[in-house]
Amino acid sequence: MFLPATREEIEKRGWGGLDVILVTGDTYIDSPYIGAALIGNILVGAGYRVGVIAQPDVNDSRDIMRLGEPDLFWGITAGSVDSMVANYTALKKRRQSDDFTPGGKNTRRPDRATIVYSNLIRRCFKNTRPLVLGGIEASLRRIAHYDYWDDAVRRSLLFDAKADILVYGMGEKATLEIAGKLKRGEDIRDIRGICYSAKEPKGDYLLLPSYEEVKNDKAKFTGMFHLFYENNDPLTARGLCQRQDTRYLVQNPPAAGLSEKELDEVHTMSFEREVHPYYKRQGTVRALDTIAFSLTTHRGCYGECNFCAIAVHQGRTIRSRSIASILQEAEVLTRHPGFKGYIADVGGPTANMYGIECDKKLEKGSCRKKRCLYPGKCGHLKVNHARQRELLRVLRNSAGVKRVFIASGIRYDMILEDPHCGMAYLRDVVEHHISGQLKIAPEHVEDSVLKRMGKPGKNYLQAFKEAFDVLNKQKGKKQFLTYYLIAAHPGCDVRGMEKLRAFASRELKISPEQVQIFTPLPSTYSTLMYYTGRDPFSGERLFVEKDMRKKEHQKAVVVSGGVRR
Repeated sequence: MFLPATREEIEKRGWGGLDVILVTGDTYIDSPYIGAALIGNILVGAGYRVGVIAQPDVNDSRDIMRLGEPDLFWGITAGSVDSMVANYTALKKRRQSDDFTPGGKNTRRPDRATIVYSNLIRRCFKNTRPLVLGGIEASLRRIAHYDYWDDAVRRSLLFDAKADILVYGMGEKATLEIAGKLKRGEDIRDIRGICYSAKEPKGDYLLLPSYEEVKNDKAKFTGMFHLFYENNDPLTARGLCQRQDTRYLVQNPPAAGLSEKELDEVHTMSFEREVHPYYKRQGTVRALDTIAFSLTTHRGCYGECNFCAIAVHQGRTIRSRSIASILQEAEVLTRHPGFKGYIADVGGPTANMYGIECDKKLEKGSCRKKRCLYPGKCGHLKVNHARQRELLRVLRNSAGVKRVFIASGIRYDMILEDPHCGMAYLRDVVEHHISGQLKIAPEHVEDSVLKRMGKPGKNYLQAFKEAFDVLNKQKGKKQFLTYYLIAAHPGCDVRGMEKLRAFASRELKISPEQVQIFTPLPSTYSTLMYYTGRDPFSGERLFVEKDMRKKEHQKAVVVSGGVRR
């Protein structure tokens, strides 16, 4: 059942009012892939009355006021994507389309949506209930951060939005605790996974350099970011404080990740896997094509690519569901009236990390100065694709399922590092789980650039392509690899792109088409490099392309320079 989006739906449920109203920059799709829907259903399951206002008209008070005022709090999110990323390309050009908006036109999500929605609520409801921020925009902007679109260091989003609480990471536990404590009239400041404002720093928390200091000193900004990044694991993190103007941002340690049982319970909730009727009549939502019949197997990623925000938002520890839970959800899909027998994706941030995690990390937390896969696989990480092979086997043999695809990216270096069943897993993928092409993301091939990206060397790519081609020949299939590449990453110049083009033509036998220009996302190491012009680990000066036309030229060197064979 959909969460209420109209007064009539509230009355139909027999609710006199709402405890929580969720305001989101996406349209309302009732799906486990959509944060507002997931959080809303969890709260309803715990006995709270929850409604949704999606993409409210910020120029008219009637839209934001149509459900009344909540008894406990407003939950505010920019949606599934940071609103500036959703609205602008890497060259700062306005995007014309939005897959999460009915009709597909990018006309409904404001820039800096979290701030705009917070201001809208304050304007329409004086002295209202607490404003609680969440989602990836809030999570990545929770401390002082470099903003690419302003080309400046901004304060915490909590302060710019003048909100009461900011929930970071995957917010189920923190949000439930907030609701419970507000209902009981208790202090919320000890909840893990939140940030709040205070007059004084918390005594036993790490004190970061202040906003003013990091705004004016890149070396201090770098030192602050290292401390921030190192304190993201629930088992090892300390709380953080940072002075922002006259007050302090207080970040409590992260909430504990969901256990297998807890993650299974989240996905046993009933979702419509459809756009709410109130919004569906406004037009087709393209995102539904991807997520309606896909299955999430896990959360987190220990790949830690320097340009990616997943490690800071979802965490560096893989949290996997049970095979039984995923199979149960697949059976639910087969009963959906729109299901045609095809599961579009089975995966997570990286599909083949499902069921593979370091026992040492699970017991003691992520290593502060060591990564799982870079510069090479850590000896403590035992890579074995057996559990994922079994998952795929039972899914493709399920009644009502014709095909099961892997559309999420895979780490091909992990396949090559699996002596137990890496090649058997790849054989399964080639034979059963791709339709014409498999997406992989080498991003580049030059060692100096890969080092800054935190990506494996090109020797892995060459070995994987050879294995993939051999298996396709054995199976009599004409299937191909699609390569995602990045131009204008810190440390990359035109010469680097020319070498990438030559490698792609010579070794991969392609003229690349999937090339994107690097976008500096808040709270990533690559963005730190872009802002400071230095390698944050060695202090070495880096070439950073900041001229928009020259960035575009880097991309053009690869896209238009090769010849498909």
